[in-house]
Amino acid sequence: MSSPGLFKNIRVYWLAFVAYWGIVLFGYDTGVAGGVVTQKYFLQHFGIIDSSGNIDVTRKNEISSNVVSVLQAGAFFGALGSAPISARIGRKWTLLIFTLLFVLGAILQTIAGGSRGIGYIYGGRVVAGVGIGAISAVAPAYVSECSPKEVRGRITGLFQIMVAIGVMLSYFINLGVSLHVTGPNIWRIPFGFQLVPAGMMAFGLLFVKESPRFLASRGRNAEALANLAYLRRESPDSESVLYELAEIEAAINEEKAARQGLGIKEAFFGKGNFIRFVIAFVIFLLQQWSGQNSVGYYAPQIFQSIGYTGTTNSLLASGIYGIVKVVATALFVFFLVESLGRRLALMISALGMGTLFFIIAAILKTHPPPTTVGVNPPPASKGMAAMLYIYVCFYSMGWGPLPWVYVSDIFPTRTRHYGLSVASGSQWLWNFVVSKVTPNLVTELGFKIFLMFATINIGGMAVFAFFIPETKGRSLEEMDIIFGSVSAEQRRADIERTERALEHEAHDTTSEKSIERKV
Repeated sequence: MSSPGLFKNIRVYWLAFVAYWGIVLFGYDTGVAGGVVTQKYFLQHFGIIDSSGNIDVTRKNEISSNVVSVLQAGAFFGALGSAPISARIGRKWTLLIFTLLFVLGAILQTIAGGSRGIGYIYGGRVVAGVGIGAISAVAPAYVSECSPKEVRGRITGLFQIMVAIGVMLSYFINLGVSLHVTGPNIWRIPFGFQLVPAGMMAFGLLFVKESPRFLASRGRNAEALANLAYLRRESPDSESVLYELAEIEAAINEEKAARQGLGIKEAFFGKGNFIRFVIAFVIFLLQQWSGQNSVGYYAPQIFQSIGYTGTTNSLLASGIYGIVKVVATALFVFFLVESLGRRLALMISALGMGTLFFIIAAILKTHPPPTTVGVNPPPASKGMAAMLYIYVCFYSMGWGPLPWVYVSDIFPTRTRHYGLSVASGSQWLWNFVVSKVTPNLVTELGFKIFLMFATINIGGMAVFAFFIPETKGRSLEEMDIIFGSVSAEQRRADIERTERALEHEAHDTTSEKSIERKV
């Protein structure tokens, strides 16, 4: 017997919880480095502050951008390389392999320092980045494929909540370390903490089911039916489970028939496919240039630039920023993602972010922050901080969670792993570019950096959101109809034919069992 509401899908929520521990790592790893490189002992140990106490700004920007951005460089290749592995061995085991690779990278970062130098941090960040990139590509596909369409947006949107939680944890661990720790533990504690969520994810993956859609795409239909029934908390012969499997198989059979022998070329350039890859690439290009990641990675430096001088002040302001982001993301994912729709939420989000960045730029131009370290932030700085907190609320209701939800929505089963890899590759490519250039942009542009991001938000992101198709409440198999790969009439006929075959098969199986019992 099935249970209504949340408990009906409790196994899917559990699967998402396990898979998205890797996304906590994604958020934590991107947020932690920006705080570590502001610590005085770190600057002294790696030669950024000389014996006279002078800071080499050029070297500081270079090391800051390297420590942050080499993770994205590794993640770019991990995201692209995960596609053939995921298609071959499945989502679950791919996630486990790359989680263990991440653990190796985290260990290298943790033991850096002394005679080992900063090279261990760079190398560890690259290795961990390969793991994070693969996880960021595979986990959303895995969760999306296992989720029923009624709550798929909410469950897939947990991705961004876990990112926000990871970022928030990184800010507060950096704050705690800055207040209570000295010496090499300034970076060893923050980097070592990565092993906690990584270990939890690796252990949890041993106890979750493989994606029914992946199993069906490999011809393992009996396993697909069993896993789908388990995730839906239904009997394998229930009408709803059989219909959902029929829908999955109909889509897979259409794709196999239309693309047999055409391989990757057809996956990318087949009817109705290329535009999906364009959307996946562009949506993350715009997300990365929205300004949020510049604030997220370099929050301490950003808050210093608007008047929160001193490490403790800037880290505390960053921590509050992290809390606001988690709360805002959770409220949107649980209460609004399935009611507002994808397009409207993206448009509101972009317009809100752009407006607030224009306000921050105007205040920063007319009320420059104090240069004296350690003084209380003036009212203008507090006003700009408030604008950043409201800004992240708008980000969290649209351009934070929804690109992952949208891209997970639009690809068919056969090409979903390629689609998520392109999307994640785009995310990490532009992530790398933004994180590499941000320290110099903050130094060189001052208030103009906020004008730049505001223009991108309103002129690019809001316009883009207006033109993309709405996907709220549509099944994954309906996306082929939306993007013109197949007509609605053909899809309906294919579902009915497959459903009749499954019902006939189930009837024959029941009859055989009945005869065996009589014998």
